[in-house]
Amino acid sequence: MLIWFLPLFLLFLLIGLPVFFGLLAAPGLLLWLNGQERDITLLYRNVYNGMDSFPLMAIPFFMLAGELMNRGGITIRLVEFSQALMGHLRGGLAQVNILSSILFAGLSGSAVADTSALGSMLIPAMEKEGYTRRFAAAITAASSVIGPIIPPSGIMIIYAYVMGESVAALFLAGIVPGIMVGVGLMFMVRALADRYELPPAKRVVLTGTKMGPVEWWVSFILVRANLGLLFWMFMPATEGVLAWGTLIIALLLAHGLMLGLRRSVSHDFRMVCKRAMVPLQTPILILGGILAGVFTPTEAAAVAVAYALLVAFFILRTMTLKDLPEVLSRAAITSAVVLLLVGAAMAFKTVVSLSYAPQTLAEYILSLSENPYVLLFLINLLLFIVGMFLDAGPAIIILGPILGPIFTDLGVDSIHFAIIMSVNLTVGLATPPMGLVLFVASSVSGEKVETIAKTILPFLAVEILVIFLITYIPAISMTIPRLTGFAN
Repeated sequence: MLIWFLPLFLLFLLIGLPVFFGLLAAPGLLLWLNGQERDITLLYRNVYNGMDSFPLMAIPFFMLAGELMNRGGITIRLVEFSQALMGHLRGGLAQVNILSSILFAGLSGSAVADTSALGSMLIPAMEKEGYTRRFAAAITAASSVIGPIIPPSGIMIIYAYVMGESVAALFLAGIVPGIMVGVGLMFMVRALADRYELPPAKRVVLTGTKMGPVEWWVSFILVRANLGLLFWMFMPATEGVLAWGTLIIALLLAHGLMLGLRRSVSHDFRMVCKRAMVPLQTPILILGGILAGVFTPTEAAAVAVAYALLVAFFILRTMTLKDLPEVLSRAAITSAVVLLLVGAAMAFKTVVSLSYAPQTLAEYILSLSENPYVLLFLINLLLFIVGMFLDAGPAIIILGPILGPIFTDLGVDSIHFAIIMSVNLTVGLATPPMGLVLFVASSVSGEKVETIAKTILPFLAVEILVIFLITYIPAISMTIPRLTGFAN
């Protein structure tokens, strides 16, 4: 039955049905034709059961937090911070674009949101500095794929739920691969600097918005608190009063370090760092809370929303109650689309289990080769091709239940395979001919999709190289989860 499902599903997509309806209509029709009318009821009941989940609540919470941060003026602060760190290099604004994507990934977890928010700001700025529009749009699209890799990641929450994996383990496993993609793109920008005559950014451009007293004091405290906790982690373990004593010493050391840096660092640079400290606290809060066992990933998402509301309404004061309905509606619509897809995924898993497809497909794949390295290479090619035409979420929903068990039986760690699949399909978002972020970048920049697709090829080569490094060096993705006890 699965053999007929895929062509029927593609047919429904071609005639314009949404992915959600295609995922349900195709197996429902096949079950009816096969005389399994009773299973149709089970199929559609699983749609609701699939969405009725506490872990899945993380998706709307993270999306709402990202919308609040973006609407609250967080993006400009991250761009200023990135420019202060990277703007002096050759191809400075291109490097700023990449670093901003890495930082923005910790807030949104979405490639589309990254392309839209950063592209609308950086593409015009890059044109003014002498970059061609096609290059600016291409680097924006290429770097945006970092968004769903570095936590929090919507597609990893989907994968974890569909496949029964730990959300926290997937979040931690995505940190190093996401940073590797960013660093690889930075090296490629430097390699292309002469070819495209890329200029360095002239200076850090401040928005002119002064820090209010609340933001100033919050930033003052956060900088010293984060440094103090970092120092405290490397101090000898103590208990009781001694633990509080070492914490106070660590905080005093952090304050002393900041006083020393004040004399050696320019005023503009200090101001940019202070302005960025409030938004940069979001990923620290999320991952720190999960690692410390303070809250689950779903609770972390709720905390992120509370923090975003606090930042936007009381610290930065960049939002009012009039802005809230639009933010809530945007987050609700996006979340509804994702959750309906997840519900359809659980229904699809029902069809897969009834058809014994994993066993049949496993026998076929093993007949090609028994070498896991060869099979991983072939699956990477398959995922790359699928990613050109299908968004990462639906692709994970369709292929995850089929491919995951096969490679787990072959001895590939389930967390490792999840990262391979997620990164590969995410890169597909920027891959011609149907990569979604190519069209978003085209819409934001006004450049033709064909031109952006041609210019992005060197950056895609870097991302493909990272995919194969992740595939054949499991330690890249597995070290942090193992060190923190979230993976074996």
